[in-house]
Amino acid sequence: MDGDDFGEETSRRVQVRFVTKLQPPLKVPPASIAIPANLTRLGLSTVVNNLIQSGDPDWNPEPFDFLIDGELIRMSLEQFLLAKGISAEKVLEIEYIRAVAPRKEEDASEHEDWVSAVDGSNPRFILTGCYDGLGRVWDAPGSCSHILGGHSDAITSVSVIDQEGAESVCVATASKDRTLRLWKIHTEASLNSSAMMRAFKILRGHKASVQSVSASSAGDMICSGSWDCTINLWNTKELAADNNPVTVKKRKVNNQVEESQMEEEAVSTLVGHTQCVSSVIWPQAETIYSASWDHSVRRWDVETGKDMLNIFCGKVLNCLDVGGEGSALIAAGGSDPILRIWDPRKPASSAPIFQFSSHTSWISACKWHDKSWFHLLSASYDGKIMLWDLRTAWPLAVIDSHEDKVFCADWWRGDCVVSGGMDSKLRISSGIPI
Repeated sequence: MDGDDFGEETSRRVQVRFVTKLQPPLKVPPASIAIPANLTRLGLSTVVNNLIQSGDPDWNPEPFDFLIDGELIRMSLEQFLLAKGISAEKVLEIEYIRAVAPRKEEDASEHEDWVSAVDGSNPRFILTGCYDGLGRVWDAPGSCSHILGGHSDAITSVSVIDQEGAESVCVATASKDRTLRLWKIHTEASLNSSAMMRAFKILRGHKASVQSVSASSAGDMICSGSWDCTINLWNTKELAADNNPVTVKKRKVNNQVEESQMEEEAVSTLVGHTQCVSSVIWPQAETIYSASWDHSVRRWDVETGKDMLNIFCGKVLNCLDVGGEGSALIAAGGSDPILRIWDPRKPASSAPIFQFSSHTSWISACKWHDKSWFHLLSASYDGKIMLWDLRTAWPLAVIDSHEDKVFCADWWRGDCVVSGGMDSKLRISSGIPI
C-alpha cells in the first residue's frame, strides 16, 4: 500500500498487524503491513476496510475503533505511541472493533409534556414517564400500546419490576404527587389504539415528591427515594405481607364495580441522607445504592437498614448506576458536567477512578451496558447523550437528536439508546454494536 492511498506522503511508516475478535468477513489477513504513522482512527478504518474489501468486493465500509495494549486510540498513531512510550521499531499489534455509534435514528415518539423517565430493560417495550402525569408503554417507535393514568402530578421515575411471563409484566411509576403506583402490562395484547390502564396498587408514605424507583432483582420488592430524604421499601405482590396494612378500594362506574385498587404502606424505611434522595438502584438482593443532593453516594444493607459505604463527592447528585467490572463500579452524575466512577473495592474508594468531562452542563442520567465491562452512557442538560468506554477519556459517540435538555436515557435491546427530555419526545438511536 502506498502512502498516497491515505494522503500521507511524507509520514514515516510503522509495521502493524491488525487483529480482531470479530467473525468473518470482518477478519483481515494476519500478515504485518507498513502504514503511515500519522494515521488517525479514520485512516486506520480506511486501511481495514480496504483489506476486508480485497477479500470481499461486496463489503460496505463501516467505521472501526482501534486498541493498543487494551487502550483505545484517540489521536494519531504516532502521537499515541509517543504518549505511551511504545516503540515503533517492532511490529505493533492493533486490535480493531466495530465503532460504538448509532447507525440510525428512529422516528420520535411524541408526548404531551416533558419526558422525565425511561426504562428499556424489557426488550418487548419501552416504558416512559411524563410531566403530564401519565406513564406510557411503547412497543415500537411512535406506537403507544398502553397509557398509565392516575397520578395527579408529574411522573419522575419508572421501573420494570419483573421480566417473567409472556402475558403480563409488572411496572412501577413514581411521582411528584408523593405516591408510587404498580401496574400490570399485558404485553401480548393486540391493540389498535392505546389502552388506558389503572394501577392495581397505590403506595403511600413519602412526605414529599418521590424522585426515583428501582426494583429488586427478584421483583418482589421495590425501593424509592424522595425529597423527604428517605428511602422506602415496598412489597410489589398483590397480596401483602400479614403485618403490612392494605386498604382495598373499589369504585363504581355506570353502576359497574371496577377492579379493586389496593393501597399499601412501606415495609421499612432507610434513614441517613440529609437532602433529596435523587436516585436509587437495587442491583443485588441484600444491597441498595442511593445518590443524594447531600453530595453523597451510599450503599445500604437491606437486612439491617444501615449504610455500609458513604462516598462524599462534593456535588449535588442526580443519577446513579452500578455495573462494569464485576458489576461493582458506581457511576454518578450531578450538578457539574463530570461523570464520576468509583470502585468501592479499592481502599481509597472516595476518590473516583474515572472522570469524564465532555458534557457542558448538569448530568441527568447515567447507565451501564449490562453486557459490557467498559461501556456506559450519560445524558445531560446540554441536550446530548454520550457513549463512553473506560478505555479512553473521550466519548465514543455523541447523540444530539434532542432539541433541549435530556432528562433520562437507557439502553434497549442491547444495541439501542432510548432517551427523553424537555422536547417532549422519546428518541431511539439504534444499531449500536457493543
